[in-house]
Amino acid sequence: MITKLKSALVVASFALFSLSATAADKDIVDTAVAAGNFKTLVIAVQKAGLVETLKDEARSGVRADRRNFAKIPKAQLDALLADKAKLSAVLTYHVVPALVLAKDVKAGEVATVQGGKLTITTDGGVKVNNAKVIATDVMASNGVIHPIDTVLMPK
Repeated sequence: MITKLKSALVVASFALFSLSATAADKDIVDTAVAAGNFKTLVIAVQKAGLVETLKDEARSGVRADRRNFAKIPKAQLDALLADKAKLSAVLTYHVVPALVLAKDVKAGEVATVQGGKLTITTDGGVKVNNAKVIATDVMASNGVIHPIDTVLMPK
């Protein structure tokens, strides 16, 4: 489980969160709720018990879009949402302990809070483990969200 992160980047098949102080009024969770297209991500964060972690001023980030969760077969998604440990692992797989804005992205491998690694490529657009970054720098008071087009599953 994530506890006090100095900053974090969450990359998921939904959203990527990079945590650090910004000028925005809402934190990562409230920004995701207000956006309206991260509903399944918000439910997943709640079920995994990560709301306070992502609201914490220690900063963290997440990317998610309900269309990405819709790509997961219903039975598999229901099982994931019912298993707090697996759900937390999937969500924290999208978090990298660094603040990364779009202008700072570089190709390479980055470690996640979950313990796995993500591969970032920049040829023909930015991809994270083959998930395409579809928007960048959605600013929150404690980080930034970078939505991607797929939910990433840890190995």
